[in-house]
Amino acid sequence: MTDTPVSTVAGIVLCGGQSQRMGTDKALLPFGDETMIERVIRILNRVVSPIVVVAGPATKLPPLSDSIIVTHDRQPNQGPLEGIRMGLAAVEHTATAAFVTGCDVPLLVPGFIQTLIDQLDADEEHDVAVASEDGFLHPLAAVYRTHLIPVIDELLTAQRRRPLFLYDQVTTNPVSTDLLKKSDPQLTSLANLNQADDYFAAIKQAGLIAQPHIIEMLQNSG
Repeated sequence: MTDTPVSTVAGIVLCGGQSQRMGTDKALLPFGDETMIERVIRILNRVVSPIVVVAGPATKLPPLSDSIIVTHDRQPNQGPLEGIRMGLAAVEHTATAAFVTGCDVPLLVPGFIQTLIDQLDADEEHDVAVASEDGFLHPLAAVYRTHLIPVIDELLTAQRRRPLFLYDQVTTNPVSTDLLKKSDPQLTSLANLNQADDYFAAIKQAGLIAQPHIIEMLQNSG
């Protein structure tokens, strides 16, 4: 008699964006005594494992723990679907699904992640569980089955790079923010930081203080 494999959920952090509106690499921005990406990884590690960081070809990353898997987009400017694909490929032999987020969500809430995982597991036929806010689906706040790689490859080959094309083609569970608010009342897990003002607001909300040289750098780059 063989044991039934236990379903395992990994974590994927996408860092393929160009951070143009921020004016500097978002992953490297300090958030307290760690960088923003280190904070996101630390929060993810409370819920999922292993963790994969998917970087763009020219993305700079801080030194990361040896336990973190680092992979790269095969081509630049392919959008999040390429990053999701590469992240899933990195864990397809060790996980049955993966929660995907960006490197710029420092106020991510562990309970938010677990709720999405639970909503995927609630029905074994679901391929994706994705946060749905007034009908808008958040591709970087979602859990994807690793068996979706061939479907994603077909979409990328056909130049259909929007995650919405994937959701239309597979069994997708849109998870209402009404449910997600039970674990994340302010939905800070959806608050990605695109501009300097977003960063300063998140620092303040976390009860931290922005470093003077970072304030000056971001203000000068704006």
